[in-house]
Amino acid sequence: MRFASAPHPHWIAPRVQAQLTRHISTDAPRVMVVDGSKVARRMIEQVLKAELPNAVVIPCETGADAQRQLENGIVDLVTTALTLPDMEGLALARHVREHAPQAYIPIVVVSGSVQERLVGEGFGADVTDYFDKGLGFAALAQFIRGYVAPQSRAEGEVLYVEDSKVVALATRRMLEKYGLTVNHVVSVEDALALVDTARAAFRAPADVVLTDVYLKGGLTGKELLEKLRGEYGYSRGDLPVLVMTADDNPANQSALLRVGANDLVHKPVEERLLLTKLLFQLKVSQNRRRTQAAAADAPTGA
Repeated sequence: MRFASAPHPHWIAPRVQAQLTRHISTDAPRVMVVDGSKVARRMIEQVLKAELPNAVVIPCETGADAQRQLENGIVDLVTTALTLPDMEGLALARHVREHAPQAYIPIVVVSGSVQERLVGEGFGADVTDYFDKGLGFAALAQFIRGYVAPQSRAEGEVLYVEDSKVVALATRRMLEKYGLTVNHVVSVEDALALVDTARAAFRAPADVVLTDVYLKGGLTGKELLEKLRGEYGYSRGDLPVLVMTADDNPANQSALLRVGANDLVHKPVEERLLLTKLLFQLKVSQNRRRTQAAAADAPTGA
């Protein structure tokens, strides 16, 4: 399995490309924060500096400011509001893809209307990821940290549904390298059998589900979502589901989100992106269970 990154810009000479092109990995990551709100920029900068003390934060009020800053040096990650004073955030993302002198810059849209936009129109190929402001700026800092300073180890159980032996082997080895326990099955029917077994034992079937869309057997990844969210009653917080898809059709992507996918990862998969998204959803379910357990153990009033 080959984990792909974005293509190199064709207009940069090969020698310069070799000097400038790099994946995000540094002791002092440069994070560009683009938002028309001075308060939002300051809040994001404060929590980023708390989470990543060595980070260099580049605040930009407008898309034009961001474009000028990109000419001054490589950045490791860009966050942008969906609407900027002078342009749409997606237009800025397109500019970054066309002009940034490096192979891969994660671009994260930070907005209060993320889910609405995803289900409606989608964000397109220029945006790497998206973050809902409703989760809070502290959660955003942790999310960004997953890109610029990823975890080397994690604990948790992944229910992995993939019918390609080659893809499954590569992905399973990659997840297990990070310390995750992977229960791999080749069909939705097999996955649901594991869910039934776990429910009979009064335990969670996994911390997170990772599934392909088109699988051997009678059911698809979309139908797995429908059953988990409907028949089994698992919410996005109870049992996050991350869907891998090679389908670029926005309508089909929106359909997966509407029926209950927490997030999507495009195939061929870039390793760091998959791990960041998976580990984030892992934290969602683990934190939820800890909160529920604490509430159940709390003494009731007399």
